[in-house]
Amino acid sequence: MPRQVIITAALAGSMTMKEHNPAVPYTPEEFVREAKQAEDAGAAIVHIHFRDPVAGIPTTEPAIMQDVVQGIRENTKLLLNLSTGVSLESTLEERKRPIVHHSPDMASLNPGTMNFCTVNYKDGGILADKTYHNPLLGTLEFGRLMKEKNIKPELECFEPSHVHNALFFFEYYDFLVPPLHFSFVFGVMGGVRFNSDMVNSFIHAIPAGSTWQGIGVGPLSFQVAMASAIHGGHIRVGLEDNIYSDVLTKTKAKGNGELVDKAAQIVRLAGCDIATPAEARELLSLPRKAGAA
Repeated sequence: MPRQVIITAALAGSMTMKEHNPAVPYTPEEFVREAKQAEDAGAAIVHIHFRDPVAGIPTTEPAIMQDVVQGIRENTKLLLNLSTGVSLESTLEERKRPIVHHSPDMASLNPGTMNFCTVNYKDGGILADKTYHNPLLGTLEFGRLMKEKNIKPELECFEPSHVHNALFFFEYYDFLVPPLHFSFVFGVMGGVRFNSDMVNSFIHAIPAGSTWQGIGVGPLSFQVAMASAIHGGHIRVGLEDNIYSDVLTKTKAKGNGELVDKAAQIVRLAGCDIATPAEARELLSLPRKAGAA
């Protein structure tokens, strides 16, 4: 049987704005629209950073989160993956709210602090010199809450040390239950570049039986998707990671659905099947849930 590949649509992120691509969702209605189009194109999971409906800035205001989660649950069969990253400016208490107020199928869990910068690759200029603050005690607190609420952690690894930190937690604490699920992120300045050596380093560092997906930032999005499909991983695309349907011509995507459609083409070209939400639940060993908490 062909291998099944899960496609996740990261709908908005914390940095891409409507000025970058008008399809970036801000309102609950826009999130539902983007989620539905992603599902129709082949996505099994949506990854959500909530946004203020007017200003578009990242938020974890409970009423806004509730409207988005309820809307997607009522209008799709997608699995929900809520971000606990939120934004580089958010406090840990703000970042914890998605898993305090909700019990999604999955949530991101960040096992390490890093530089998270924007640079100009033409002249080497450092445009934004920021830090993504993820203290180990914060990871421990978030992870224990996820276990308590039956939420599967998605371990966000921007560099190999993050995998090693995750292995530390796996060895000494009980909130990570195998099979573990990892995201390998390529292209963030402060993390790692994308090449075959780094892909293999990540794959060989994780425990046997684990699952993983590749995430490529900006022009790397579809390149990483191809490598993931070929090397046994799953795929994430979406307006959080990349605003273009064609990077070479700088053609902006009409929405998340168009990006998922390209990912689906990659899956088929790799000789794999596209996993449905129900199949993704089995592949990731997710608990069965009955609605929001």
